[in-house]
Amino acid sequence: MAEATFLISASAILTFTVLDPATKIFIPMYFVGSILGVISAVIRQAAFVIVLCSWFTLMNAIALVKLFFIG
Repeated sequence: MAEATFLISASAILTFTVLDPATKIFIPMYFVGSILGVISAVIRQAAFVIVLCSWFTLMNAIALVKLFFIG
């Protein structure tokens, strides 16, 4: 449930700030949501979901590094 809450909230923030995206808010939320997705997929032993959520986690990690450290 926490995973869905983070991802839905991040999506809403992106939608309502699309002309001036609030990247420092929604990218960390997507990152946390995708990590929680990996955890829940591992618990359910859902291989394809693990791959998909791992991909999203990696992409969000790259975005976080670029946003906060390389900027």
